[in-house]
Amino acid sequence: MRVYPTFFKLAFSWMDAEKAHKIGFRAIRLAHSCGAGRILGRLTAPQASLRTEALGLTFPSPFGLAAGFDKEGHGIEALSELGFGHVEVGTITGQAQPGNEKPRLFRLVEDRAVINRMGFNNDGASAVAPRLKAARAGLQKAHAGVRPVIGVNIGKTKVVELEDAVEDYLVSARSLAPAADYLVVNVSSPNTPGLRLLQNVDTLRPLLSAVGEAADQAAGRHVPLLVKIAPDLSDEDIDDVARLALDLGLDGIIATNTTIGRDGLTSDPAKVEAAGAGGLSGAPLKQRSLEVLKRLKAAVGDKLVLIAVGGVETASDVQERLDAGATLVQGYTAFLYEGPFWAARINKGLAKNRR
Repeated sequence: MRVYPTFFKLAFSWMDAEKAHKIGFRAIRLAHSCGAGRILGRLTAPQASLRTEALGLTFPSPFGLAAGFDKEGHGIEALSELGFGHVEVGTITGQAQPGNEKPRLFRLVEDRAVINRMGFNNDGASAVAPRLKAARAGLQKAHAGVRPVIGVNIGKTKVVELEDAVEDYLVSARSLAPAADYLVVNVSSPNTPGLRLLQNVDTLRPLLSAVGEAADQAAGRHVPLLVKIAPDLSDEDIDDVARLALDLGLDGIIATNTTIGRDGLTSDPAKVEAAGAGGLSGAPLKQRSLEVLKRLKAAVGDKLVLIAVGGVETASDVQERLDAGATLVQGYTAFLYEGPFWAARINKGLAKNRR
């Protein structure tokens, strides 16, 4: 019997979702700062059989935490102590920005889903960079062998015009690449006006080329570069992105971000409408995310690393994505419903499949 679902219902389900997130995240960081996280980490550490080679790196587990939970690099070490094989930080922008007006995060508990229109709220690349550097050093010190991997997700500052987007992304790339194990260009959030227009291959090509070159120069090494795409792209657009990624020699694609769709929800339509605009994540995204993954796999084969995210809740879900062609899998929304031992349970389930 798991205690957390009852705890969530009593302590968090009635609370503003963003406030609940802040309280939960603060508790995770407190456990790390007082030393309890180190003890917890021994219990949640993925088994050696789960080690995964990807992007020229060794991941302790193929399962990691998607961007969005730790937007500013405050809790990388603390989150890794929960069993995540990698933590993707962000989305981070070139300039600090407050994000959209509150409320901007809404739970659809009946659907095990979330609607968000956070709007890339973060402290900006220059403020986050030192945190990444410190977290990387801390992980290297705590893990003599294989350490959890740090991914960094970058996006466009809201006030920057689309025609100036490349230079804005370059600010983040140059600041953050030196401490990043891999870098993700996010052009697929629905919460920054016009951002998804950058998914057009004619616009995407110069952006990805410039970011990749700047990241490698800033870091003095090759920083694996991936692009994160939306589930709302047409199949033809997905194929175009796949061809572009191969042509540019990208290291991988993350599929998928949140959706602007609202199909198939069981929550009260009035509640969904009241939440308003934003990206939907969680269980309702599972099928489309899997479809996009399979289409990408058919297009790129083994030439690119595919990271699957969207509607992942259980070890079986993770294994399904791995079997469908993903090298790595990420989750986020289910973390809010399943609690701090979620990653450890998934790792345990995955390890059973490998005996």
